[in-house]
Amino acid sequence: MSSATPVTEPIVFHWHRAAITAIAPVTPHVTSVRLRCPLAESYRAGQHVDVRLTAEDGYQAQRSYSVASAQDGSGTLELLIEGLPDGEVSGWFTGVAAVGDQVELRGPIGGSFSWDGPDGGPLLLGGGGSGVVPLLAMLRRRAQGWREIPAALIYSVRTRAEAIALPELERLAAEDPGFSLHLATTRDPGGKRIDAGLVAEALRRTGPPGKVFLCGSNRFVAAASDLIMAAGVAPGVIRTERFGA
Repeated sequence: MSSATPVTEPIVFHWHRAAITAIAPVTPHVTSVRLRCPLAESYRAGQHVDVRLTAEDGYQAQRSYSVASAQDGSGTLELLIEGLPDGEVSGWFTGVAAVGDQVELRGPIGGSFSWDGPDGGPLLLGGGGSGVVPLLAMLRRRAQGWREIPAALIYSVRTRAEAIALPELERLAAEDPGFSLHLATTRDPGGKRIDAGLVAEALRRTGPPGKVFLCGSNRFVAAASDLIMAAGVAPGVIRTERFGA
């Protein structure tokens, strides 16, 4: 079992060539992209990378994406890219990119929003929509040799069909007694948003958390933070990442 190592500045601030080794849809709006790149051996679960595309005429576009995979020695990492209306980078990945194409990566970024097994737990994770991606990387890292650390994932998504890696998460919850999944679907029939009851159930499974990571829209992160603190969790153990207006 290898542990992730801190990344030095020369890696973080330089662009690296990366080749697409696999690409496949995972939900109606999200595509899995596997890339071979030196950064694949130099990141911690939860961190993100900048991706840059360069057109033949020199025009460049870039965007940041969380890494979905945990280090596995393969020399590759996985991004889960949500196709966005008029998204230059996401549109290329979801509609044009093919195995063998090359892009550039820079990073990893986000040292405070990262986790490795020696950091301990218990882990309380909360993801809204595609905000689950860095949390998925943490759970995959935990599964590599840290299953004794209790973990719970609160996952809010519009519908089950849009839930990223749901079969994997449900299988992990069924097979691993130390992990629990708490899914809230806001637009499915009978669905609801996260609430105090859902948070209480997650905390019942983990016990007092040593680490809390929340990622999603501003609205989701604010609501989840308030509910978790209202349940008695100290603000100092909560780490957040937000996206959107």
